Amino acid sequence: MSMDPSQENAQPDQGLDLSAVRSKNMPAEQGGQAGAGAGAGAAGGAGGQAGQDPNAVAVPGLVFDVDESTFTSLVAISDRVPVVIDLWAEWCEPCKQLSPILERVVTSYGGRLVLAKVDVDANPRLQQAFGVQSIPTVVALIKGQPVPLFQSALPEPQVQAYFDELLKLAGENGVTGHAVTGEAEPEPAGPAHPEAEEALAKGDFDTAESLFKAALANSPADEEAKFGLARAGLGRRLIDQEPADLIAAADADPKDVEAAKAAADAEVVSGNAAGAFNRLISLIRTSTGDEKESLRLRVLDLFEVLGADDPAVTKARTALMRALF
Repeated sequence: MSMDPSQENAQPDQGLDLSAVRSKNMPAEQGGQAGAGAGAGAAGGAGGQAGQDPNAVAVPGLVFDVDESTFTSLVAISDRVPVVIDLWAEWCEPCKQLSPILERVVTSYGGRLVLAKVDVDANPRLQQAFGVQSIPTVVALIKGQPVPLFQSALPEPQVQAYFDELLKLAGENGVTGHAVTGEAEPEPAGPAHPEAEEALAKGDFDTAESLFKAALANSPADEEAKFGLARAGLGRRLIDQEPADLIAAADADPKDVEAAKAAADAEVVSGNAAGAFNRLISLIRTSTGDEKESLRLRVLDLFEVLGADDPAVTKARTALMRALF
């Protein structure tokens, strides 16, 4: 992703039964049924019902410090709220001019953005990861992907123009949540998507996909609908397929992109999410064009299946960012 406002090898996890995958807000109810192939049965469970506003994201503040040990939590936030990152240092005079402007402008958006501050002297690996050559440097994260913004101290109207464009880009990618700070509690939400979940539990993946897509058309930031759609797609792809056969086929031809995507699906339902992501991201590094994009999208789809808090997802997000940039 890019933007300019001036121009319009881990070990397998324990076996994963997708009928019991935890939703992003609460444990899923046990459901699903066997049949229609091993993968389809695993993907068919009922998801959890969110007890909170799915668009709200709890954060320590609209402006907060991050370091190398807490950066992965920042990546998770960016799935739902755009994160602006201020890379600065104590000795940098332009940084001292820019930082209060960033804080003021971000706060003015009322939670539609958050600002994370990174001291590059204390966190050289983050400086290296973002390719920072000079400071201040301001970048953003949307769904874990870096978006270059600007370098040097800019006046407040220009900063706001960049952030306006960032929010447009975030909206185009379905990142439209809002940050909730302090003791504020997200508003309760109604029932999630009972008809779609029932179809999913019965293995009727086409109906489930249709219902979840309709929900997302009305509310693009509906996390439960995204989660359900990802599970439905995984179940449909694995109907009448044997995970072991899919994995063996991909191992026999490691450069076959379609075989790799199918094997990654199989590895997720077999409990080896880390292996699935390693397979896909390794191919991303050597692929180009449409094939590279299809691999990236499959990685993101499996992120949705597993949830942002899954350790394999946390590790894979960093690996994906490095492979893409």
